[in-house]
Amino acid sequence: MKPKNTICLWFDKEAHETARFYAATFPESAVTAVHKAPSDYPSGKQGDVLTVEFTVLGIPCLGLNGGPVFRHSEAFSFQIRPHFQETRGKSRCESNRPPV
Repeated sequence: MKPKNTICLWFDKEAHETARFYAATFPESAVTAVHKAPSDYPSGKQGDVLTVEFTVLGIPCLGLNGGPVFRHSEAFSFQIRPHFQETRGKSRCESNRPPV
C-alpha cells in the first residue's frame, strides 16, 4: 500500500545531512531528491538546499530548511496529497472551516 501522507520535518539548515543519516541508519530508507535554491534569496544563496525528499522505513518524508527561526524539534506536520482531498470531496473540507 502506497502511503497517502508525507511527514514534513523542519530544520534550520540540516535537512540534507539528517536525511543522509536516516538513510544510512534505517532499512528501506533513502534520499530520493534534493531541491536547491535556483538563485540568491533574502536569507540565502543560490545552491542552498531548500528541501530534501527521503524515505525512512518506507515512509515518505520531506526535510525543509526553514532557517534559524524553525529549528528541528520532535514535532512534525502532515502533508496531504491533493488527489486525496478530491476523493474526500470539497464540501467536507469547507464544512470544517472555522468561522471568520
